[in-house]
Amino acid sequence: MSRIGKMPISVPAGVEVKNENNCITVKGPKGTLTKQFNTELGINVEAGVITVTRPNDDKKYRSLHGLTRTLIANMVEGVTNGYSKTLEIEGVGYRAAKQGNKLNLNLGFSHPVVFEDTDSIKLEVPQPNKIIVTGIDKQAVGQYAAEIREMRPPEPYKGKGIRYAGEHIIRKEGKAGKGKK
Repeated sequence: MSRIGKMPISVPAGVEVKNENNCITVKGPKGTLTKQFNTELGINVEAGVITVTRPNDDKKYRSLHGLTRTLIANMVEGVTNGYSKTLEIEGVGYRAAKQGNKLNLNLGFSHPVVFEDTDSIKLEVPQPNKIIVTGIDKQAVGQYAAEIREMRPPEPYKGKGIRYAGEHIIRKEGKAGKGKK
């Protein structure tokens, strides 16, 4: 039995969960998320607790069991508290600025790179070298943060670029000069 899949998910107060033919809708203080899951898995919503069961021990259902439970738990967590990713910009002249709902990044290119807030993703710039991506969908927040980081990933020699907060960059030694004789 999946150790993750058999754990029940407790639904906090103020969160409403509906199950219609394994299409789960979670409504909370931060918003609403809907996702369709495999119809062969059993998803039960009773008395503030969600449980996921599988029909048998086939490999397909074993792999879907824990995944489905985790995705539902992430939906409940997202509408309750939300998710955020923090990015740090390092490098001379590299900076971020927020203008309205647009994020302008100066990353050493001849033009500024522009990202916009979407319906579900909000961008904040508390400092010129820090970007905070927030939203209720864990996958969408991670994807948007990855797209921003992709514009200038950290390079291994000086460490310049956009990195996740707390990310460790493996540094390389520069070119070694010829030894003197």
